[in-house]
Amino acid sequence: MTTFEIGTDFLLDQQPFKIYAGAIHYFRIAPGQWRYTLKKAKAAGLNTIETYVPWNMHEPVEQQFDFSGALDLKRFIKMAAEEDLYVIVRPSPYICAEWEFGGFPAWLLKYPDMIVRSNTPLFISKVAAYYHRLFQELVPLQVTHGGPILMMQVENEYGSFGNDKSYLRQIKHLMLNNGVDVPLFTSDGSWLQALEAGSLIEDGILATANFGSHAKENLTVLQQFFEQHDQKWPLMCMEFWDGWFSRWQEPVVQRASADFEHDLRELVDFGASFNLYMFRGGSNWGFWNGCSSRNNIDLPQVTSYDYDAILHEDGTENGKFAALQHVLGVTGEIGVAEEQAIQPRQLPSIAVQKTVRLVDVLDDLAQPVTSLAPQLMPAIGSGYGYIFYRTTVHGQGKPETLRLVDASDRADIYLNQQLLDTQYQATLGTDLTPTLEADNQLEILVENMGRVNYGTRLLSPTQKKGIRIGVVIDRHLHFGWQQWALDFKSITHIDWTKQLSNYGPTLNRFTFDLDQTVNTYLNCAAFGKGIVLVNGHHIGRYWSVGPIETLYVPSDFLNVGHNEIVVFETTTTPITQLEFTDKRMISE
Repeated sequence: MTTFEIGTDFLLDQQPFKIYAGAIHYFRIAPGQWRYTLKKAKAAGLNTIETYVPWNMHEPVEQQFDFSGALDLKRFIKMAAEEDLYVIVRPSPYICAEWEFGGFPAWLLKYPDMIVRSNTPLFISKVAAYYHRLFQELVPLQVTHGGPILMMQVENEYGSFGNDKSYLRQIKHLMLNNGVDVPLFTSDGSWLQALEAGSLIEDGILATANFGSHAKENLTVLQQFFEQHDQKWPLMCMEFWDGWFSRWQEPVVQRASADFEHDLRELVDFGASFNLYMFRGGSNWGFWNGCSSRNNIDLPQVTSYDYDAILHEDGTENGKFAALQHVLGVTGEIGVAEEQAIQPRQLPSIAVQKTVRLVDVLDDLAQPVTSLAPQLMPAIGSGYGYIFYRTTVHGQGKPETLRLVDASDRADIYLNQQLLDTQYQATLGTDLTPTLEADNQLEILVENMGRVNYGTRLLSPTQKKGIRIGVVIDRHLHFGWQQWALDFKSITHIDWTKQLSNYGPTLNRFTFDLDQTVNTYLNCAAFGKGIVLVNGHHIGRYWSVGPIETLYVPSDFLNVGHNEIVVFETTTTPITQLEFTDKRMISE
């Protein structure tokens, strides 16, 4: 049986071993492309695969776990072993990863006293229940049990969030108590304060650093940290950032291949191990995109998680693939047929068959909930997507103040079947002064555009999406509401014959047949803002503000024969035709 230990070097079967790893997120890649991606990692010269584990996908509803299909973590790890690759797993309850709420399930927010990433009985009890199930998948796959898993992470960049070592030790003990017996590690920013706050070096747990350049300087800091604590460990960059993520309304971030090659070579020449973050990009399908934060403004990330990585979102090579091979001195290849199969293809245009208005099919999509005050997303639904509010307001036939109080994240406000205003970020909560007649119908569509995935705003009330306090009319809060939690899991229930209203968001249905499935991109450049479902697979959000104008559609989501695509459009933009393309499109 293979052995793996940490001494002054990583020791594989008692021999010095350099870890050359790459991040591949199984949950961001269609399962039909897992093996191809693993083969490409091997061909690039890597010997190990690293992945996070998103708690919110594996326990979407409390005490309901899913490790099947596209979430079959065990299958992914076994597949890596079949391709002669070792595995590093980062199963911490918090993953960051530019993922919704840093990986935390939205249902945690139903508990008023919940404090994530804390040594509090309530939070730890939820982690304990999750770990009890999760490690049934992972423990048999450890190298100590004949599997490929070399190491596992305790917590992720905790030094950029807190310094409570009792919390870190609770997570460590939960792992050990559930059968983890491979070496453990923490990963933090590469400065002394972060390493000190976020590591368990006092407990003999390996500390690693995250950075994307200036390898010599950053590794010197890590070495200094070891020396301060009388440790002689191998140096490892657990996240060497070869690209970066992108946000709506901002330019796409890219990194030159020559720059990447120079900095990675410096790291390798220094004698360190590394994990490339990312080896392959992927997609933030569904409502799973995360959100950055700057000066108390939340900045959601786009659906594409291309990351300008070694392999693009669609699996094709970035120029950095050859640069990586050059640094590692390899010339590996995989089959030509496999390379051709991954290439995206263009499909014929498709005209819309049916269009209905959201207001006519609300009851097809969700059960209405009646309440005194507006309800929040996790209270009445999955916690993701949209929530549609409706109420009746009595007026005096003159202008009155109307204001949303403490709402997140984007609101379309309708009064008497007319769009009154769309509010987002700086304008959210702006006073409106419509004329209110004797009886008025007020409707508000609020979109959760993604919860914060990094920093202290994980604890902010803004992560409870919807209308948190209420709606002011004149100077008083208005009571008496109906609301529908919309996550579009009931899309098959829509009655497409309901064509009654002429206002508000639309659902647009397209059907077509295919002789064979292909990988492709949906061109959303002519759309407004909304989401797309392909044969029930939610492939993500689009938005005309850019910078990404396409949504990736892997062949896994298409059928030989009949196919259905539904576009939910929240603006007045008409959706009349679908266009496909063979490449990712970026707005100028």
